[in-house]
Amino acid sequence: MAEPELIAIGRIRRPHGIRGEVVVDLLTDTPDVLFASGRRVLVGTVGGKPDPQGTVLHIDSSRPFKDSWLIKAREIADRNAAELWRDRYLLIPESDLPPLADDQVYIHDLIGMRVEEVSGAPVGTVSEVYELPQGLMLEIDGERKGALIPFRDEVVTSVDSAQRLIIIDPPLGLLE
Repeated sequence: MAEPELIAIGRIRRPHGIRGEVVVDLLTDTPDVLFASGRRVLVGTVGGKPDPQGTVLHIDSSRPFKDSWLIKAREIADRNAAELWRDRYLLIPESDLPPLADDQVYIHDLIGMRVEEVSGAPVGTVSEVYELPQGLMLEIDGERKGALIPFRDEVVTSVDSAQRLIIIDPPLGLLE
């Protein structure tokens, strides 16, 4: 039986206080669901790979904190213990992700999708997704290798998850 694909939902930034809470940078739009009390999350390495020991954290409590989230896990007793978790990713099996609405797509699902212009002209395949302050950017391989396309309503006209196809209407000069 194949191992389930693991998806990063957060990254522990640093300890907070003396009782073992950690500040987590979010990689999800549903932290209230995925970090709810009683949930289990798998611990990843600093590089985002699954922890070879299969370490699991059990969430005792969580709450919003500035632009991040504060999490208290049963396995992290105090600030000294929390310090050991710095920069590690928190992962869950893809099957644990909440279902999407019809007009939504998970960022990790964009990798490998074909990209075409509204005219039908091929652009290439999404090779990487960057989360920048300006928004998501798609890096393209293939016809327009190295092109960066903003994942915005003005450029992306549709995303068909079933067909694994993104249709774009690029402004003049974007693909040159």
